[in-house]
Amino acid sequence: MNFAEFEALARELYDEIPEVYLEGIDGLTVRREAPEHPDHPGVYTLGECLTEEHISDYGSSDTTRSVIALYWGSFRALSEKGQGFDWEEEAWETLTHELRHHLESLAGDDALEGVDYAADQSFKRFDGEPFDPWYYQHGDEVEPGIYQVEKAWFIELSLAAGELAGRGSIDFEWRGRPYRVPAPDEPADVHFVFLEGLGEEDEVVELVLVRRQGWWESLKGFFVAGAPEVGEWEVEPEPLSTSG
Repeated sequence: MNFAEFEALARELYDEIPEVYLEGIDGLTVRREAPEHPDHPGVYTLGECLTEEHISDYGSSDTTRSVIALYWGSFRALSEKGQGFDWEEEAWETLTHELRHHLESLAGDDALEGVDYAADQSFKRFDGEPFDPWYYQHGDEVEPGIYQVEKAWFIELSLAAGELAGRGSIDFEWRGRPYRVPAPDEPADVHFVFLEGLGEEDEVVELVLVRRQGWWESLKGFFVAGAPEVGEWEVEPEPLSTSG
């Protein structure tokens, strides 16, 4: 997809977002560059929420202004890595992800930022307290879908609600090798699967199966409190052959 086609797609998707969720958004910018991670070659930034805070005693759309940026060059670089790259799906997920960042800034929810938040939620999780099941996403995303929180690694797979129904197994990759685990029996918004034997020394590696949400569910969930369903279990993954 060339730049003009991608820009037209991005603006079409942006126009589908109801105005109520665009409070404080000054617009969408589509850029040609491909920002690359300084420490991990081949890892690109797909989008950013460029937010400016103005001095005030409270957060509002007058004090928090944002522009959403999508980087065509990054999308193009990822599309060249292999078959099956869905430009529209990736653009929509990136757009709504960056919009959520703006809504969090608008709400003054500074605690949602950074590894400190992720570590705090991890402690709550293992102490049996209520926790944010998407906490790992606030850690360091070392490559798309791979997150690190201190010595814990999270491999995220996003699946539509019907994709797990009747499915016997889930395939994934870790450090360049393919593996397979049994699919969960019970539905949940987020499944944490402890992967025995994949971590080095005192590392923990988990596969996280996330039920994919549409933009309406995702944004509505930001405003409406509710406890998501979480599943957890431990399994020894089956290595798969890499031979043709």
